[in-house]
Amino acid sequence: MPGPVISLVIPAWNEEKYLPRLLDSIDAAKAGCRLGSGAVEVIVADNASTDGTAGIAEARGCRVVSVQKRAIAAARNGGAAIATGEILCFVDADSEVHPETFDAIHRAMGEGRWVAGATGVRLDRWSPGIFLTWCLLMALVAALKVDTGVVFCRREDFQAIGGYNEARLFAEDVEFLWSLRRLGRSRGQSLLRLKGTEALGSTRKFDKYGDWHYFTRMPALLLGMVLKTGRGSAFAQKYWYEDDR
Repeated sequence: MPGPVISLVIPAWNEEKYLPRLLDSIDAAKAGCRLGSGAVEVIVADNASTDGTAGIAEARGCRVVSVQKRAIAAARNGGAAIATGEILCFVDADSEVHPETFDAIHRAMGEGRWVAGATGVRLDRWSPGIFLTWCLLMALVAALKVDTGVVFCRREDFQAIGGYNEARLFAEDVEFLWSLRRLGRSRGQSLLRLKGTEALGSTRKFDKYGDWHYFTRMPALLLGMVLKTGRGSAFAQKYWYEDDR
């Protein structure tokens, strides 16, 4: 049997609630993949979970790697380190993938025009606060020319840029795509935003912190970064790494 072509890495910390939903969507996408379901390997990078995350992943046939350093960049790198596919993909554990995801990624990366890309996301609920936040984030996506959802690149290019920056608690995904964009420019390649294959993104942060929290709480993060007071790091630690699950 030929080995996997695509490796999907899922960084996960205490994700027993959301991981089954994601794995269901992955199974559906694998079942419809033209390359065959065996062409896609699923790796769960268990980032020091204290719940049943690892057991769920193993029971569902995922490869599981334990990553003790509590940083999402480290978890992504840990998953990538054991990947065998020529194309690496990364998705958050509280997402759902589109049924056409793997076919679309394989087709795009075979064209040679793209160094990396992302599917983008749609959200699982809306409100005025979430809609305005969405508009703000889409403006940033357009300005920075990066996106989220299922992020993908070639394994050799991931290794060439050194993977994700583990010193960052947040925005490591932006830096990662910028690094790939610089690499691609030297070869006449650019970043791609796939059309019609958006992942479903969770609104659980809005559920916990409020639908307007990007406007009421995020300014403290930005201010702390600008003034280098440490407030930014403290907020990031609480927001992304000390959430109750």
